[in-house]
This record gives sequence, structure tokens and C-alpha cells, in this order.
Amino acid sequence: MTRRLAQVAKKVGVSEATVSRVLNGKPGVSESTRQSVLTALDVLGYERPTQLRGERARLVGLVVPELQNPIFPAFAEVIGGALAQQGLTPVLCTQTKGGVSEADYVELLLQQQVSGVVFAGGLYAQADAAHDHYQLLAERQIPVVLINAAVDGLDFPCVACDDAVAVEQSLRHLVSLGHERIGLVLGPADHIPSRRRLNAAVQAAGGSLAGEFVERSMFSLEGGQAAASRLLERGVTGIVCASDPLALGAVRAARRKGLRVPDEVSVVGYDDSAFMTCTEPPLTTVRQPIEAMGRAAVELLSAQIQGSDVPHNELLFEPELVVRGSTAQAQES
Repeated sequence: MTRRLAQVAKKVGVSEATVSRVLNGKPGVSESTRQSVLTALDVLGYERPTQLRGERARLVGLVVPELQNPIFPAFAEVIGGALAQQGLTPVLCTQTKGGVSEADYVELLLQQQVSGVVFAGGLYAQADAAHDHYQLLAERQIPVVLINAAVDGLDFPCVACDDAVAVEQSLRHLVSLGHERIGLVLGPADHIPSRRRLNAAVQAAGGSLAGEFVERSMFSLEGGQAAASRLLERGVTGIVCASDPLALGAVRAARRKGLRVPDEVSVVGYDDSAFMTCTEPPLTTVRQPIEAMGRAAVELLSAQIQGSDVPHNELLFEPELVVRGSTAQAQES
């Protein structure tokens, strides 16, 4: 008990006597200090006293699928900062292969009596994945916000970049450069954003798109390389990718086949994640408005925590094509 008091007091920057007063429900402590002590208990992994367990912690789960793709640390930074400004403490939950699952993280967050959860990528974007843990959050009436395209049936507020506009911008750019054989590297078939991009590409092509121009992949550089390699064998001169790591894989695939980027093959990425100006060549990509999307997600979550009704439809944000050195005029055949 003494050790717990000392640790919590050090974390908050108050005396052990103040911590003791909070834990025993005694007066003489400001509400802000009281909340800070309770949050410190949660962060340090201590159980709240029985009489305080009915209150939700000022913790918010921030669930991301990985940290290798720079887009997810970027979202985490924006969301974490915006949560702190609201007096909320983010708890970062990162999935790793063979590690803690998304459903397990939800169980842990529920045990900590979190005030809400923000998912920045996850199983909610896969139609064939298990979604029971989302239903559990809904049943417990935990405020939730999803970032980027959820499957039907999950009635949570969602903030998303407009995938259809992103594909239209990419295709229009390559067509303006004279490219006629343009391939797509997308995520798995049940991935909702990839479905949206495919539908947009089909519409842009006049209602039909040959299967030879579409390849699917896991979201990794290696997956992008393998998928792009197959497209290049079919003679494409432009490749539109569903993420920046996929696009970097496509650049590698072209080089492995002795093709120059952008002289012989043009490549467009998606996200405009960190360091895309530093690649060789710098990557033409579609920028997600991460700052605006992250802040909107926190505003939606904060409003729910305060008991306000929020729209449960999708807020779509406009992407922006950023033209750099990985795209160029198509060679005359």
C-alpha cells in the first residue's frame, strides 16, 4: 500500500497524503487533482478502490494495427496530442504478429474502464474478420470512433479519407501523362477501402476493368513488390497503389526487371507518409489530411464522452495529390 501511494504520488506530483485522501474519498482535493490520481492508478496498473470503480477512467484506448507503416505513428501522434488537450490519456495498443489481438486489447481496455476507444485501422475495415469485440463495446456503451472505412453494421462514428476521390486523382494524373495501361495494387478482397478504390477505378474506366490490371496484396513493401511484378509482366506503364509501402515495393519491382522509374514506369502511392520526399525518386502520392482527421476523431469521441449525440455516419475528408518524381510522361510506343 505504501509503495502504491509513493508511486502514484510521484506520477502525479502530489503528496502521498493527497493520494490517500483521494483513495479514501476524503474532501479537500480539487477535482483536477482527483482525476489525475485516478488516471495514474489506471496507468500504473493498480485497481481502483471499490467505491471508485463505477467511474470510468480518463483513459482512451488508441488501437493501431502496426507501427512499421509510417501513417499509423503519424495518426497516433496527432490523436494522442489532441486527447491530451482534452484532459484524456491515450493508451497505445499496437498489434504485432503472434502478439496481443485486437479483441484482447479491447478486453484489457474494458478492464481499465476506459472512457472511449479510437481505432486507427483494424478489423472493422475487413468484411470477413471477426467483429464481436466491437459489438461488446457497443453493448457496454463505450464511446468509439473509427478512422477510415468500416464495414456495414458497425454503428460507430467514422472519419475517413475519400478513397474514390483518391483513385480518381491518381488515374487522372497518369492518364494526363499519356499512360494507357494502368494497374492497381490493392489490399485484400474484403478490405473496405480497397473495395471503394476498385469501384472508383471501374467507374473511371467506363464501367468495366479487366482483371489483369488489378492485383491484391498484404500491406507491405514485399507484398507490393510481388503484386507490381505481376502487373509489369502484363505490360502496364503506370501503377496506382493503396499505400506508400506498396508503392515503394512497386518501385523495387520495376528496378528488379531493369525498368527505370519514372522513365519507363510511373508509380503513385497513397498516404504521403513520412520520408516519401526522401525516396529515390521522391514518391508521387495522395496525401491524407492526417491532422484534420485525427482532430475530428478526438472531437467526436470527446463529445460522446460528455454525453452529446454525434452523427454516426461517415465524415469524408478530401485527399490531395502530391506530384513528385516517381511519375512522368509515358514513352511513345
